[in-house]
Amino acid sequence: MAARPLDAGKLPAALLRELLAGAAPPPPEILLPPRIGEDAGVVEVTGGALIVASDPVTLTGHGVGAHAVVVNANDVAVMGARPRWFLATVLLPLATGEEDVRRLFAEMHGALERLDIALLGGHTEVTGAVTQPVVVGQMLGLREDGRFVVTGGVGPGDVVLQIGPAPVEGAAVLALEAAERLGGVSPAPCISVVAPALRAAALGAKALHDPTEGGLSAGLHELAEASGLKIRLEPAGALWFEPGRAICAELGIDPWGVLASGTLLAAFAEDRASAARAALEAEGYSLVPIGRAEDGTGVEWADGRALPRYERDEVIRALGGL
Repeated sequence: MAARPLDAGKLPAALLRELLAGAAPPPPEILLPPRIGEDAGVVEVTGGALIVASDPVTLTGHGVGAHAVVVNANDVAVMGARPRWFLATVLLPLATGEEDVRRLFAEMHGALERLDIALLGGHTEVTGAVTQPVVVGQMLGLREDGRFVVTGGVGPGDVVLQIGPAPVEGAAVLALEAAERLGGVSPAPCISVVAPALRAAALGAKALHDPTEGGLSAGLHELAEASGLKIRLEPAGALWFEPGRAICAELGIDPWGVLASGTLLAAFAEDRASAARAALEAEGYSLVPIGRAEDGTGVEWADGRALPRYERDEVIRALGGL
């Protein structure tokens, strides 16, 4: 009997855990090897700790040059390091014209300039292997002091803040890809968390995480799993990007499971959470306490109901039905 094919999107967490367990033991200079929920890897170098991340942009062909820069910059920033160097593998479908490539690179250069990141190298290719532009980015940053923040740094009693509303990224993708069904909804896709991540790290965040595919739900579950504990959600729930919620309602999908780049999860010790929250709010960041860590596993509401884990993003389900 033929095996069931995998769904589109991220690999299931259980399968990825199995695959990562098959790797050889890391050499001593690897300070953070691949782990479920971690946004980047860390290598010890003479100048400190080198933070390295890689992510593709595949769910939309619109604005992929800039998008690839930002999502990879986010992954480095949530480790507490400023993103500094970028590489890109750009795969273009057949019949791509020169102006299409120029536009993609102009978007990429603009995003790099805004975030003060240098283009280091990469690869470009026109290929029948893709049907829309795909950019696979690699971002590097350096912590000269050798310190970094991990997803798995949450401890019992820590307060988890959600900084920035969700789902901004998912709303932007759906507004473009499902425009005919959504009418006049046109959210502005501001998805960088570099500034709030670096500020939260400076304020003493014990853990930072950048929810992406699978939305807030997957991000919270990854935070809990990486830290080996349970996150109990606050009764008030999440901070929502209302145009994004409107799009989700129109398409019949759950905003908890929709692409959430632009949102940051930051865990602080209980005795530092109030001061960190006040400082961030004074600097203009919107945020809510979304949960508290305790012994156990998973993510639950106060009444014990489990928060569903969306390993397959709701955006994929919505676009698959168009």
